[in-house]
Amino acid sequence: MSKKLFVGGLAWATTDASLYGAFSPFGKIIEATVIRERDTGRSRGFGFVTFENESDALRAEAALHSTMLDGRTIRIDSTERTNRWGTERKSKGGRRRVHTSDARGSQGEHGERGDGDDRA
Repeated sequence: MSKKLFVGGLAWATTDASLYGAFSPFGKIIEATVIRERDTGRSRGFGFVTFENESDALRAEAALHSTMLDGRTIRIDSTERTNRWGTERKSKGGRRRVHTSDARGSQGEHGERGDGDDRA
């Protein structure tokens, strides 16, 4: 089963090839992609690496988290996260809405903030 890793803190100079090269010693990589701005083509500072084998991805995550790549300390996270009930779910990207109350305002029964602000 394949496993996708989020890689944050990338240098502007990091390319798909250099990202691939940093992770390839840990196993077979399906895809290594640096996410870029649509208009300018400039790196957004993060990317994704998909391994063919989950155990290889976990080894890479353990070995490379908080190490240097192209002069920057990278952060690696699994793209699977645990929801509030403790079960795993795949991230679909984008912003997730969190249904918790905070100091900025109270929330109603269905998570509405009531102040016109729909940020999580």
